Amino acid sequence: MTAEFTLNAEARSDLGKGASRRLRRNASLVPAVIYGGDKAPLSISLVAKDFAKLLENEAAFSHVLNLTVDGKKENVLIKALQRHPAKGFVLHADFIRVVAGQKLTAIVPLHFINEATSVGVKQKGGEVLHSLNEVEVSCLPKDLPEFIEVDFANVDLDQTVHLSNIKLPKGVELVALAHGSDLPVASVHLPRVRNEDESAAEGEGAAE
Repeated sequence: MTAEFTLNAEARSDLGKGASRRLRRNASLVPAVIYGGDKAPLSISLVAKDFAKLLENEAAFSHVLNLTVDGKKENVLIKALQRHPAKGFVLHADFIRVVAGQKLTAIVPLHFINEATSVGVKQKGGEVLHSLNEVEVSCLPKDLPEFIEVDFANVDLDQTVHLSNIKLPKGVELVALAHGSDLPVASVHLPRVRNEDESAAEGEGAAE
């Protein structure tokens, strides 16, 4: 998939926790590191407000980003973010280099479709319970999807959709499945309150 996100950064040589705190406090910058590929790790800083704006778009987490560091371009993926525990802003970011023709792993969001009209919901009064909202994929950079759809149109009451049931884009594999773990993604069940009401009614009937 062609990168559609761009960000400017500067290389930094002033390293360590103290230097990172000064960056955030004095210059409204976010310290970060780029690693991977056949190059040495590179410490950089990003303008906090520009990075925060980019992160407002969910797709930024599963897109190859065009990162320009002191005029030199790097294709990267967001690998990890460290956020302030109370305020939520980014304290530090890790990026991994993307090499054309070399497989990568990335976290991709799941988009659930046809939930309200699924057999188990519309016809039988169930509700959808999500176990996963994102998955780790393995693919070439050109095949990286922005998101993966999970279609609930034919899911019945008390049915569970597993990773193996998801229709994947061409060239994309699920890391968990490759390791033999067919995790549940979502299921359709009667609402808990309704189940409790029906159980109570059955109990009263038996008592009579």
